[in-house]
Amino acid sequence: MNLLRSIFSATAVCGLLTIPCIAQTQPDNTAQNKDHAVTAENQSAATSDRAITHNVRKAIMADKSLSSYAHNVKVITVNGAVTLKGPVHSEEEKQKIQADAASVVSPDAVTNQLTVKQ
Repeated sequence: MNLLRSIFSATAVCGLLTIPCIAQTQPDNTAQNKDHAVTAENQSAATSDRAITHNVRKAIMADKSLSSYAHNVKVITVNGAVTLKGPVHSEEEKQKIQADAASVVSPDAVTNQLTVKQ
């Protein structure tokens, strides 16, 4: 009876749900990001770097053959150097995104840290 009362009170607190709410911990990849030299926090505020990031993102989004994973990769530009991060579905997508970035800046200015999601 006490268990049933607890479930109903948890349901009432969480709203008009038919199942009790369970508190979830937000994902935290801070420790993983410390292993990487370049993170999204490193994105430069310089107008030229923001323009490069915008143009690389635009080139990636224009490629409709890419998956939603690929369309959501991180593009980080610092001093004209572009770093690509995030999961993609295949090695082919990884190469296509690198080529999209290289169409905006020199291929030598692109660091591809994309990972193929298994």
